[in-house]
Amino acid sequence: MSVGDEVQLVTFRLGGQDFALNIFQVERILRYQTPAALPKAPAYLEGVVSYGGAVVPVVDLRKRVDIDAPVRDDTRIMILEHDGGRIGVVVDAVLEVLKVPAQRVSPPPPVVQGLAAEYISGIVSLEDRTIVVIAAGRLLSSTERLALEQLTVEAAHD
Repeated sequence: MSVGDEVQLVTFRLGGQDFALNIFQVERILRYQTPAALPKAPAYLEGVVSYGGAVVPVVDLRKRVDIDAPVRDDTRIMILEHDGGRIGVVVDAVLEVLKVPAQRVSPPPPVVQGLAAEYISGIVSLEDRTIVVIAAGRLLSSTERLALEQLTVEAAHD
């Protein structure tokens, strides 16, 4: 990356913390709608919603990173491009699209523990806030992705 490169991040809130995803991973932001539940789904999988003529699995990112949060007026479902498919993630609120110089995105420190450490791709430190950048591709393990695909296929045929 050259010095002039900028990264565009879609920032959102989970609990009291600001997080972000690279804008290229975010396809659409939807108002929250209650997903159709799937039998035998893990707790963090809210269910599926209909989007773009297909059934999209919805993961509650708050549950995924162990944050308890009720659904409010600001709650949104972000549709992400994920391994050639789509996945929805539930967040407390979408804040803004933020342009930051690429060099402001630091790799997470090796001692990062606890809150979603395995999902973090970087940290952006600004004067007034710290934003944790999440790697969409790391939100689900390959085993979880396969199980999710199977549940989604079964839901589409019911």
